[in-house]
Amino acid sequence: MGKIISLVNQKGGVGKTTTSINLSASLAALGKKTLLIDLDPQGNTTTGVGINKGDIQKSIYEVLIGTCDIKEAIIKTKYKNLSVLPANINLAGLDIELTEKAKTEENFSRTDQLKQRLDTIKDNYDFIIIDCPPSLGVITTNSLAASNSVIIPIQCEFFALEGVTQLLKTIMLVQKTINNNLYIEGVLLTMLDSRTNLGFEVVEDIRKFFKEKVYNTIIPRLVRLTEAPSHGEPIIAYDPKSRGSEAYINLAKEVILQNEQQRN
Repeated sequence: MGKIISLVNQKGGVGKTTTSINLSASLAALGKKTLLIDLDPQGNTTTGVGINKGDIQKSIYEVLIGTCDIKEAIIKTKYKNLSVLPANINLAGLDIELTEKAKTEENFSRTDQLKQRLDTIKDNYDFIIIDCPPSLGVITTNSLAASNSVIIPIQCEFFALEGVTQLLKTIMLVQKTINNNLYIEGVLLTMLDSRTNLGFEVVEDIRKFFKEKVYNTIIPRLVRLTEAPSHGEPIIAYDPKSRGSEAYINLAKEVILQNEQQRN
């Protein structure tokens, strides 16, 4: 059975999409059959693994409104073990579409559409990684309802913990009302600038707040990491010997080990 993990933080610019792409690619490179789901209308995760949004005939939007089967929309990437369920700007209208359906269809739930679709394919993968939009609306709620756990990327900068309380409240609300098995998989420190003391102070604060939930791996702030998506490549393909590549492989190893220990 595939482990479904949402990457979520309503703050933008925390490395969520970068992590979705590179964690998925690293899990795949380590032999884990991985599905990467783009749930952001901007579709940056889709382009970040080399898929041209203009070529997409069927996306996560069509899957969620029920006009195509999820298996028809999944695209195998050129990277071994890695598939993607793409997104484009059509996804921006999903909230309205689901609200209208809820008015006309009896027993229709706006929040469990993704779960229903993933239940039919999750056994085909070791990991399913979902990149959520930077908001806590119906799209993110669908993701949390479908997931086993969440990874929270937090940028190593001032105000890092701002907004985290609201995110934790949302997670707790989903636990109480929709998905009582949801838990925090881990907290990932991103964009650490090792030249400043502030970054390390933030690391300390976050470790105090989240304790053992914080991954040992910290993602550094690197130009190569920001360049890679514009070339449609994860960092392990774009610059396999870089510190960014090493960091995401180490993160993937942590995630795999953690899940092996949970099963034993």
